[in-house]
Formats: sequence, structure tokens, C-alpha cells
Amino acid sequence: MKRRTLLGATAALAVLATGAFAQTDKVKVGFVYVGPIGDGGYTYEHDQARLKVIEHFGDKVETVYQESVPEGADAERVMTQMALSGTDLIFATSFGFMDPAANVAAKFPNVKFEHATGYKTAPNLAIYNARFYEGRAVLGHIAGKMTKTNKIGYIASFPIPEVLRGINSAYIHAKKANPDVEFNIIWAYTWFDPAKEADAAKALIEQGNDVLLQHTDSTAPHAAAQEAGNVIAFGQASDMAEYKPMPRVSSIIDNWAPYYIDRVQAVMDGTWETSDTWDGIAPGMVEIGEITGIPEDVKEEALALKDKIAAGEYHPFTGPLNKQDGSVWLAEGETAEDGALLSMDFYVEGMKSEIPN
Repeated sequence: MKRRTLLGATAALAVLATGAFAQTDKVKVGFVYVGPIGDGGYTYEHDQARLKVIEHFGDKVETVYQESVPEGADAERVMTQMALSGTDLIFATSFGFMDPAANVAAKFPNVKFEHATGYKTAPNLAIYNARFYEGRAVLGHIAGKMTKTNKIGYIASFPIPEVLRGINSAYIHAKKANPDVEFNIIWAYTWFDPAKEADAAKALIEQGNDVLLQHTDSTAPHAAAQEAGNVIAFGQASDMAEYKPMPRVSSIIDNWAPYYIDRVQAVMDGTWETSDTWDGIAPGMVEIGEITGIPEDVKEEALALKDKIAAGEYHPFTGPLNKQDGSVWLAEGETAEDGALLSMDFYVEGMKSEIPN
């Protein structure tokens, strides 16, 4: 730290004593991405949020990022290198980065870490997540209304609670909109692999599914839907607007920027502390993209559902709901507690698919 006068040095020490950063210091922020920043989906939105951090703070902040980092030992090496290079705050943006983030955080207690979608915390490790299932309720309603074959295909990534919540939420609301609907699931076992996603989409289309939902990150399923010509799809994590108005008819958009700006500001102010954040439609972390190419009444119903969720008037998991085996999960009017949602390991009643081991 360079200071030209003794007075300046004294002031700097006073600021550091409070845990805050001096105005002349830059906060260095690292981002670790599971996919490429050009994936058009999940990683793209995280990187757009990084750019908004730069726009907001200007020369008070320096950001670094590493894209396409495999979950596991590679992630731990990347985070270690970021910590060694003087990074003050590191965002690890994928579920599979949880253990690497915890391991590196333990080795660098003066570096602050934030992990997306996980559940492990430490004094210098916070977690944050979005209630994607709220958005999937809205998309599920549209899907149920729009299918002509009553078959909806779902391209899933990994059988973890986050993904199962999304499938169940979409299915519940598609079924409410259309009692004859069925869901067909293909597990891609990847977050981002355009070739695998395209193959899954084509297989589902060949099986008669005329609506595609996905919890993978590329636009490949939209390209497959566009090629088929009579199939609709939904943007995942990002708007995927290049496919508007059809086959993409709406989307779930992850808006991470306000959270990132708030957490960087906390580091600057010396007020950062570990936390557990899980926000949804109401705070704006989950957004519903423009609804296009569908009947106006379906659009109005979907927006009304979104507004009810945002207002706290409706919870997407409200009983009566049973588990797939017929056992009672939620009684009439009962809503799911966060703990049950965070550990979800089952399908709801009516789903025909099996969850892989």
C-alpha cells in the first residue's frame, strides 16, 4: 500500500483497523465459472453481473474470472491461485464447487468466499441461491396450456435437490393447467454440453414431446426445437432472446447483479459476514422473461401467477400434495418448509419417471 505522507499512512491504518477498505484501495473480486461466459445461459448471466459490478464501482474494484472450470480438484486449484494472487472476495458459482470452496476458505481465513447453490458455510464462506422453482411454476403453467400432445420433455442436469425442485414445480403447475399432461425426463449429467443437450432435445422431440423445459445451460435445445418447427422451449437462466418469439416463449432469468454489488460493498465497508441468502421473484433475483408467441389469456394467467408468488399470496408447493409413492407430503393448504425443499429427493405424485441413483 503506497502512501505519500505519515498522515496518510496513519489514516490508512485507521481504516484497516475497522475492516473497511481505504478509498484508494481496489477490492479484487474473483469469479469461478463452470461454463464458458458465452454459454447464453447460467454462466453468461453470472458474467453479466460481474460486468455490472465493474460498471457500478468503477476503479474501486478489480475483477478476475476463470471460465469452464470442472467441478472438483480443478476448481480448488483455481480458487487457491485466486486467493494467492490477492483476491479479497471469491464467488464460486456452481453447486459442484462447494467442497473446493470450503477447502480453500479454510486455508485462507482472510479471504471471503461466496458459494452459489450449496449448503456449507464457514466464518469466511457465505452461500447464496435463487428460488428457481418459483419461475418454473410460471413456465410449467405455460407448458401445460401450450402442449398439444400432452407430452412435455425436460432436460435435466444432475439429480440434486435444486433440479428435482424445478421438475416438481413445473410438473405441478403444468398438471394444474392440463390434467392430461405427462413429463418425460432425460438426464444429461452435465450443466453445459451443447452436443448432449441437442441429442436429448432431439430424442424428446422424436418421442412426441412438443414442449421442452431444461435445467442445462446452452441454447442447443432451442435450436433443436426451431429445427423441428412445431415445438416450443423456455430460456434457462438467461433470456435466450435470439429464439424469440418462437420457439422460445418465455424464460427464467437469473439476476445476480444486485447481490454481487451488495456483497462487494460489504467488503468495502468492512461489514461483510457469512450469510445464507435464498431469494426469488419478489426481490428480483428470479425474473420471468418476456412472454411471446402464445395466446393472450395464457400470458395473462402466467403473469397473474408470477404476481401472486411475488406478493407472497401463493407458494408453488402448497398442499394437498403427495409424493410419487402416494404417501402424503403436504396436507390441504400446507406449504413446504425451506428445509424440506433444500433436501428434496423425490418426485411428486403423478410423475412416471424414476430418479437415477
